[in-house]
Amino acid sequence: MEKNLFNRKIYALVLSGAGAMGYAQDSIKQNKIDEVVVTTGRTKPRTIITSAIPIDNISAVQLKSTGQVTFDKALTYAVPSFNSSQQTVSDATAHFDPADLRGLGPSRTLVLVNGKRKNQSALIYVNDTPGKGEVGTDLKSIPSAALQNVEVLRDGASAQYGSDAIAGVINIILKNSVGKSTVNLFSGITSKGDGFNIGADFNTGIRVAKTGSLNLTFGFSSQNKTNRAGAVTKDDLFGVDNAWTQANPGLGMIIGQPETKVGNMFVNFELPTGETGKFYAFGGTTYRSGTSFALYRTPYWVTSDFGLLTPQGQPYNGFQPQFKTDVYDYNLTSGWKGMFGKWSFDGSATFGSNAVDYAVGNTINTSLGANSPTYFKAGGHQFSNIIGNIDFSRDFGTLVLGAGAEVRNENYQARAGEEASYKGSGAESFPGLQPQNEVNKNRQNIGAYMNAEWDVTKNLLIGGTVRYENFSDFGNNVSWKGNARYKLLDDKLVFRGSVSTGFRAPSLHQIYYSNVQTKITGNTVANQGTFNNDSQIIRSDLGVPKLNAEKAFNITGGFAVKPFKNLTITADYYRIKIKDRVLFSGDIGYKTGAPGSPDLTNPVEVILNNNKITSLKFFTNAVNTVTEGVDFVANYYTSAIGKGKLGIIAAFNYNETKIVDNIAVPPILAENGYSENFFDRKEQSRIISARPKTKTILSLSYDISKFNFNLNNTYFGSVTWQHATDPAKDQTFSGKVITDIVLTYKITNDLKVSGVVNNLFNIYPDIIDSKGDVVTDLGGRFKYPWEVNQFGFNGTIFQLNVNYTF
Repeated sequence: MEKNLFNRKIYALVLSGAGAMGYAQDSIKQNKIDEVVVTTGRTKPRTIITSAIPIDNISAVQLKSTGQVTFDKALTYAVPSFNSSQQTVSDATAHFDPADLRGLGPSRTLVLVNGKRKNQSALIYVNDTPGKGEVGTDLKSIPSAALQNVEVLRDGASAQYGSDAIAGVINIILKNSVGKSTVNLFSGITSKGDGFNIGADFNTGIRVAKTGSLNLTFGFSSQNKTNRAGAVTKDDLFGVDNAWTQANPGLGMIIGQPETKVGNMFVNFELPTGETGKFYAFGGTTYRSGTSFALYRTPYWVTSDFGLLTPQGQPYNGFQPQFKTDVYDYNLTSGWKGMFGKWSFDGSATFGSNAVDYAVGNTINTSLGANSPTYFKAGGHQFSNIIGNIDFSRDFGTLVLGAGAEVRNENYQARAGEEASYKGSGAESFPGLQPQNEVNKNRQNIGAYMNAEWDVTKNLLIGGTVRYENFSDFGNNVSWKGNARYKLLDDKLVFRGSVSTGFRAPSLHQIYYSNVQTKITGNTVANQGTFNNDSQIIRSDLGVPKLNAEKAFNITGGFAVKPFKNLTITADYYRIKIKDRVLFSGDIGYKTGAPGSPDLTNPVEVILNNNKITSLKFFTNAVNTVTEGVDFVANYYTSAIGKGKLGIIAAFNYNETKIVDNIAVPPILAENGYSENFFDRKEQSRIISARPKTKTILSLSYDISKFNFNLNNTYFGSVTWQHATDPAKDQTFSGKVITDIVLTYKITNDLKVSGVVNNLFNIYPDIIDSKGDVVTDLGGRFKYPWEVNQFGFNGTIFQLNVNYTF
């Protein structure tokens, strides 16, 4: 393992957090634990018991042992404070799965690849899902087959890495092994017979010029849809109970995971230059094509399809629009690192891009009548960045000094759809992006940092970092961090802690995104307009301030203890206060009656009428929050249980977010009676209760002869959906335990077969109780919760994996 002090990788096989599971299972075979070291940022290597901040490490072995097919789901079942769950009937969000650390939303976790910043996705989440109004990194674009390990820094790290690292950092380390190749084949299906998936990946390592290496990964997979719609025969949303609803239980709906096809290629290249230097290049590209489903247009909702979708001679029975996405993700970094005298140096350049193209099929634009197409190109979004950075560090014995700088250019684009997609009322389910929604915006930022770490004594370590950033669109920011660690009892007990400030720059998406979207409000269909923060309507007419950076203050404190050889325990408390969180407002609609009859004394209704929409939304800094929690891990392993080897890991996270202080409602909205609508109780619940407050993982691994057995139990705590206005209609969905089993048999040293059962006991979330509110379950269409989410609702999944190494 490299120990270069300048390296931005977080080398860690650390027994803190659930990352211990990956290490424990690997170390069962090695029967050693103290030799593992950790480099946190740009500091000296530390043993796992003496690190100053909590870090998880999840090996590729552990990711595979979860039995999950995609990287984001595997991480969910390996790290208690990380959450990602499948969304449904949510346009493009169904193809990205919002993910976060500590319930702080997708925007506040920084993702690195080999220590270098990964670009954000092009998509901003604007549907009613966790993470609404935010932008994350497209973790579904990272293939598990390319990974060596994943490191999760569970501490504020803006001072080290800049914007977005308020909740922590996920560092994805790509494979760099040579001399062998691996083929992996997998397939699976749910116990209900749907959701069939099949795929293959190939990884190989090639020696280059005697001392260099080239590691390549190729993969392809295909996934069919699932359907867990309600089985109602009466449509309470529209107040209809007729022959059609009776003959169509579920009201024609398809609610579940989308159809998806994925192809990817990743590369990791290293070539030594002289005795101390090394040229490197790494990255990859992923293409993902998916089809999800919108709300079924019943024949009493859209009364005719003009014969465009109904086969000739058959009665019209409505139609279900299909939302199609093509996602393209690219990332490439190249650089050189080595020594200049006694100073270590790392300089690199990175290009990253994520693009998503939207299309709507099996639908019509009713405004065009019989001339309507049935397939529409609805436009798209793209985000890209170009990054250059340099890092220096030097070891002065007990003191390590480091410094560096980063320059970044970001670009955000929105492309209009074809005219038929937005003309008139637009395509049913998703009117295309219009020419006025088009945007092509850039911004630049420059950042510089200095850090130091000092071993004051054999037992006492202190460190600190300060960082300056300048953004072209909102100005300057200074972040700092201090940390300390003290050892007792011959390194068997360690106390550690850190204090830091952090920030998150508002994304270009949040500043410039605009769109018109079809929504259901009450029992009516409405067009909701999102206006960008740079528009005259938002800035001048409504008086909403220019978006600014979020500011954070982080405190972390805990201990690590090793009472005897085979047991390690870690516990860490954290408190994160965020000021001026960027939020996506609630629906701001008519107060006086039906659209088209505005109260001209109400400036909001005048805006709605002039733009032919029934409600509007926008982004603004308006909420302050405090998040508190605890991470705890107990890790026990032994190499002598009968004839086999046993590992046991118990990992736990408690996390709670509260809104503090008053919500900053723009004065014009407050004066016209929109204070409750601005960020209502339902929108607040996406921040405070959409993710489980508690999550526990109990993992057992047993190796004997040619068999390996993994039993994983994951407890997802309760989540609460809040009604927009009436607390009596809130619903709490109780906590559940999901049990996964992975049994692997080694046929030969090179050939292994694994059988996987995910969700062994076929556990589903609690069923929605609408409590008389038809919007809660959309008239019975949704059986399981969709606006808050714990673990999805596919039920039991059976999988088979075949792995061959040569």
